[in-house]
Amino acid sequence: MGQALGCIQVDQSNVAIKETFGKFDEVLEPGCHCLPWCLGSQVAGHLSLRVQQLDVRCETKTKDNVFVTVVASIQYRALAESAQDAFYKLSNTRNQIQAYVFDVIRACVPKLDLDSTFEQKDDIAKTVEKELEKAMSHYGYEIVQTLIVDIEPDVHVKRAMNEINAASRMREAASEKAEAEKILQIKRAEGEAESKYLSGLGIARQRQAIVDGLRNSVLAFSESVPGTSSKDVMDMVLVTQYFDTLKEIGAASKSNAVFIPHGPGAVKDIATQIRDGLLQGNSVE
Repeated sequence: MGQALGCIQVDQSNVAIKETFGKFDEVLEPGCHCLPWCLGSQVAGHLSLRVQQLDVRCETKTKDNVFVTVVASIQYRALAESAQDAFYKLSNTRNQIQAYVFDVIRACVPKLDLDSTFEQKDDIAKTVEKELEKAMSHYGYEIVQTLIVDIEPDVHVKRAMNEINAASRMREAASEKAEAEKILQIKRAEGEAESKYLSGLGIARQRQAIVDGLRNSVLAFSESVPGTSSKDVMDMVLVTQYFDTLKEIGAASKSNAVFIPHGPGAVKDIATQIRDGLLQGNSVE
């Protein structure tokens, strides 16, 4: 009914392009407008002023010959003051933007290796946005934002990168484990050295105590029994220790100690050998 009466409605965030006998006349803002069709006025089309998004997937090669797929997200909109250019100068806006994105990405990425491409994706996005802004401003479009949302290497390259990362982490883990084992061995050796040192002190003190005890026993026995010599006292001590040793061996259920020669008389021979050895050692010195 409105068109029959020569009236049209333009929705919010849109503009309409008015032509008179096929020639551009004016841009109609949102609202109700009168178009006397009998005078050759008509609406050639509508143009949205809303922000639109275009996702572009571009395959290219890096400096180190790795093929990657770069996914760029372009947010753009038509300018109301340049609606005439936006409507008439471009037949397919999305294809035009995609062509510029391909051109810029394939000019930037081949100058970078794979790692640098990931690190400098913001710089790539800024370069794409700058070139797009310069090109699309002539056609009445504004580039709102340009994002590099993903960089996808070839699946085999991705698998190789994961394996390299896993090998590096395993190498670090092995190094840390070896360092820990080294520290444990050092601490264990220090503990054993300290233990042996303390054990040696204990044995030395034990032997000193035995010597002191024997000396005191000899002196006490010599004083208590007149006419006995230190040799007699030592023979008696050796015999006493001999019987104590036999008692301990007999008390043990699984003993494999054997005395050769065996007999109480052998104690005197052992004592003589010890004294002779000590006397020979003193004479040599």
